[in-house]
Amino acid sequence: QEWNQLFEKYGKEHKAEHDDLVRRLTGALPEGWQTKLPTYKPTDSAIASRKLSEAVLEAIHEVVPELMSGSADLTGSNNTRWKDAVDFQPPSTGIGNWAGRYMRYGVREHAMAGMMNGMSAYGTIIPAGGTFLNFVSYAAGSVRLSSISHQRVIYIATHDSIGLGEDGTTHQPIETLAHFRALPNMMVWRPADGNETSAAYYVMLTSRKTPSIIALTRQNLPQLEGSTIGKAIKGGYVNLEDKEAQITLVST
Repeated sequence: QEWNQLFEKYGKEHKAEHDDLVRRLTGALPEGWQTKLPTYKPTDSAIASRKLSEAVLEAIHEVVPELMSGSADLTGSNNTRWKDAVDFQPPSTGIGNWAGRYMRYGVREHAMAGMMNGMSAYGTIIPAGGTFLNFVSYAAGSVRLSSISHQRVIYIATHDSIGLGEDGTTHQPIETLAHFRALPNMMVWRPADGNETSAAYYVMLTSRKTPSIIALTRQNLPQLEGSTIGKAIKGGYVNLEDKEAQITLVST
């Protein structure tokens, strides 16, 4: 009761901050945030989906102030840092401050996932953390905990295929998607273009009790004819239809 009275007094003196905290505690997102999601036309250039993900973060970080991004020492590859991001660091280091919204987790995916679970469980923060898709397997224990404890945690997983170049088998995910798609209460997105990437972020951020993995490419992907955010939000949609067709081709 004492805290409630103090909080009420705080609300009279600092209305905007009070109202924002009340909103965050409910898990609701700011009104109209989704209008900032990027959209694409088929004539737009081909872009790697890790860059499309970066474009979403760039577009929404100001309107979703509770979003906390980061990476397991792969920032340059994961594209998880918006341009004017400030690192979460002690001010004494000279490389960030306590208001920073970018976490440098180091080479420790399991700990990163555990920390993100903690942030989500505490509330008022939506954590997103990046690594390579294959390395999400190293965090599998904490990732499973995200699912069974119903935490809104976003795993940004780049380098999603065997077509990676020189790194070889340690970096090439084979069983990873099947593993995490089989995990109850885990959403796994593998968007094929820009609109699908924006749609994935819409659902990941609005699903308050479900964690997500978004698998993203290093290779450039063309913008698909027929894809829209609205269609992709359904999780599956008809891209091209021929009423006379005797065969249906399904792609994931």
